[in-house]
Order: sequence, then C-alpha cells, then structure tokens
Amino acid sequence: MITAVGIVAKRGLTAAAPHLVRLTEWLTGRGLPAVVDHDTAALIGSAENVRVVSRDDLPGLVDLVVVLGGDGTLLGIADRVGGAGRQTPILGVNFGRLGFLTEVTLPEMLAALAAAVDGTAPMQERAMLHARAMSGGTAYADHIVLNDVVITKGAISRLIYLAVSVDDHFVTNVKADGLIIGSPTGSTAYNLAAGGPIVHPGVDALLITPIAPHTLGNRPIVIPGGSTISVRAAADSSKDEMFVTFDGQTGFPFGLEDVVIVTRAERRLRLVGSPTRGYYDTLRQKLHWGDR
Repeated sequence: MITAVGIVAKRGLTAAAPHLVRLTEWLTGRGLPAVVDHDTAALIGSAENVRVVSRDDLPGLVDLVVVLGGDGTLLGIADRVGGAGRQTPILGVNFGRLGFLTEVTLPEMLAALAAAVDGTAPMQERAMLHARAMSGGTAYADHIVLNDVVITKGAISRLIYLAVSVDDHFVTNVKADGLIIGSPTGSTAYNLAAGGPIVHPGVDALLITPIAPHTLGNRPIVIPGGSTISVRAAADSSKDEMFVTFDGQTGFPFGLEDVVIVTRAERRLRLVGSPTRGYYDTLRQKLHWGDR
C-alpha cells in the first residue's frame, strides 16, 4: 500500500519545475503526502503538504519514489534504496538523452503514477551488486549498486594491470585501461560502450568486461550470478594511480595492496515499467535496431 511518495529531480533541472508542481498537486488531490529532497524543493518553490528531507533519508520514508531526470539520477536513488536495505519501487521519468532506466515519458507520467499507486503497474525486479573495496582486511568502501563497479587508471595515460579471480579461482590478468564488473541491468551502460554483451535483466549473471584491453585475449565474460568476483592489482603493476568507482556516483583511490570484492546483493531493486513499452521495445528505440 502506498502511503507516501518521494519525488527526486536531477539537480538544477529547471525544466522539471512545472512537472514537479503537477506531481505534488496530483498527490495532494489523492491525500498522499509528497516527500522531496532539498534540491528538488528548490525547483518546486513554495508548495503545501510537501515534506523536505535529505536525499539520503528519503528512500526510508516513502513507499514509492518518482525520479525526474536521466539514468544517472535514478542510479543515485537506486543505490540509496539498496544501501538502506529497502525495496522501495522507483518510477523513472526520462529527462535525459538515452534513458534505459528512466523509461517512462512525460506524457505517461501521471498514468504510470496512478497505476503504481493502484498496484496495477508493471513491475520489474533488477538484481543489484554488493561491492566492497578492502585494504589490509578492512573495508574502506561498501556499496550496493545497480549497474557496475569500475576500476580505471588515473590521469596518466598508461595501462593498468589487474588480477581477476572468481570464487577464489584465478581467472586472468587484465592489461587494459580498466575493468567493469556489471549487472545485467548495467550491461547497457558503460559495459555496452566498452564492447561488452547486452544481457537481459532477467538473466542471473555477472559481467566482467575489460576496457580497451591491450591484447585480443582479454575478452568480456558472463559468469553465474551467484559468483564472487575479486579484483586486485597484478604482480607487475606499477605505482600509477588507479581508482574504483561505484555506479559512477562515488569513487576512491585503488591501491596496489587493495582488493575489490563483488557479489550479487541480497535484495533486488523494483522499477515501475512503462505502461506502453517492454524491454525489447526500449532496446529497439534506444539502440535504433533495424533503422536504415
């Protein structure tokens, strides 16, 4: 049952302001409290019956979150939902350029919201990743992410060397610009740009994709979703700076003695689907399959 709805817009997205007002008015007319973060409140201006909280606290206070923006904005909320141990559904309204995740269009927004409130909306469950960056046996970063964990080189344009293991079995040394560990949902994000495969979000799998590998032998691989992936600097790594980033939202320096451990998260994310399009429709539209 939906008793409160959160609304989050991309920071500084002034074009969303009138649509945010429509949303709050729609919710007020149905007796549903609206909860927004401080940045979204600034876009709305003065509004009655709107509670303002921090973006970090919002997922734990509502039963549904409406996101207006691009996939990056939705990822930020998805990671907060996962980090809070919640399964709060997210309805993504696309203001971005691509929008594999924010697939509901503006004309569909209120109809999709009504269906979500009534419990009749199509709901997609997406696997998330649990990632820990460790140094000396202690975690300095612990995140739940929807798309991917990425290890990349620093500012100097040199290759990095990484050792990859799966379930404590050594797999390969990767000599490349970096490495992506992705979920099926993340397969259409950085993984796709790096030449990795598209994997349907219903497949129980994890993806390991080198970024611009130095040798043709370093190819992407899809492994069982229940696997544990460990990545550390290879023995022949130099002291060049490396970074590990989580869903492109936050990042940390990655040292020569560090290790990143990635597993499938215990909880899944729930996305409110478009009322008019399915997964393959979205792929066709976004990737222009069949266009001449």
